[in-house]
Amino acid sequence: MSETAEGGDGVRSRVEALLTRHSDELRRQVLATAPEAGPLAGSVAEMLASGKRLRASFTYWSWRAHGGEPGTSGEDAALRAGASLELFHAAALFHDDVIDDSDTRRGRPAAHRAFAAAHRREALAGDDERFGVSVAILVGDLALVASDREAAAAFALLPAGPAGAARAVFDEMRTEVTVGQYLDVLAQAQPWDGDPDRLEARARQVIRAKSARYSVEHPLVLGAAIAGADDEALAACRAIGLPLGEAFQLRDDLLGVFGDPAVTGKPAGDDLREGKRTVLVAHALRRALADGDEATVELLRTRLGDPGLTGEEAARVAAAIAATRAPDEVEALIAQLAGEALALAEARHWPDPACTRLLDLARAAVDRRS
Repeated sequence: MSETAEGGDGVRSRVEALLTRHSDELRRQVLATAPEAGPLAGSVAEMLASGKRLRASFTYWSWRAHGGEPGTSGEDAALRAGASLELFHAAALFHDDVIDDSDTRRGRPAAHRAFAAAHRREALAGDDERFGVSVAILVGDLALVASDREAAAAFALLPAGPAGAARAVFDEMRTEVTVGQYLDVLAQAQPWDGDPDRLEARARQVIRAKSARYSVEHPLVLGAAIAGADDEALAACRAIGLPLGEAFQLRDDLLGVFGDPAVTGKPAGDDLREGKRTVLVAHALRRALADGDEATVELLRTRLGDPGLTGEEAARVAAAIAATRAPDEVEALIAQLAGEALALAEARHWPDPACTRLLDLARAAVDRRS
C-alpha cells in the first residue's frame, strides 16, 4: 500500500475503512437477528465515526519503526490491530459514560442518555434511565466483541511467535483497563482524604492502569510485537510509552476542568461533578494546605463530587484550583514526563519516516485541546 498525502501515511483513512467495514457488518448481523435492534449498531457506528485514531497510529508506526515493511501481510496485521484498539476504545467509552453518568460524549448525548430519551419518546414501559443504561452496556459489549474479532483476524496473519506476543499484549491491556476502571470507581467512592500525597499516589495509580498504558504504552508495544521485535525493544517501548501515556492523561485531567466544551465535546466541570480525584486536585489541595487557604480546602472537600454542581459553581471551584497554581505544576509534570519519553524515543534512532511520525504523535498527544 502506498503512503498518501494524508499526514504522509494514510493510516487514519485505512483504519477508518476497516472500522466502516465492521460497522456495516455489525449492522447486517444485528438486523438479521432482529430488525428492531438496529439502533444498537447505529450507536456503535456513531461512536466510531470520529476520533483521533491515536492508538492505531502508535501501533502502526511502532510496527514500521521495528522493521515492518509496507505492502506485506504484516502491514495488514498492524492496521487491523490498530482498528481493534479503536473498537476497544469505543467500548470503553460506552461503559465509562455509564459509570460516570456522563451527559455527553463528543458533543452529542451519551449513549445511555440517547436511549433513555428514545424510551420516553416511544412511551415504553418501565424506568427510562434504567433502560438507557442497560442498552448502553449492551452497545459497549458489541464493540468489545468486534474488537476481539478484529484482533483475532490481525494476529492470524502473523507467524506463531509474533502472533503469541501480540495476543499477550492485547489481553494484558484489556485486563489492566478493567482493573484501572475499578480503581477509579473505588477512588471516587472512598471518603475524602485530606492527605495530598496519598491522593496523588492513588491518582497516578489510576492513570497508569486505566489510561496511560492502554493509550500509548500498549499500542507501541503491540506494534513492535507484530513486527517480531525482541525483548529489549519491547522493554524500550514500555519505558517510552508509560511516561508519555501519563502525560497524555494529565492533559486530559486539565481539559476536564479548564477545557472548552465546544472543543472537548464535554460540559465544563464534568470531572468536578464526578468527583475525580486527579493529580490536579491533589496538587491544588497540597498548595492550599501549604498556603493556609482553608476556604479552598473546604471547597474541594465539600463540592468535589457534587452532581448538582451548576455551571457557575463549577467555574468557582475551577477558579479556586487555578488560584492555587496547581495547573502550572501539572503542566510542569506533563513537560517532564513528555521530555523523558521523547528523549528515550530519540535515543532509539528508529528509521524514518517512522521515527518522525512517532515523535510527532508523541507531541500531539500531550499538546492538545481535546
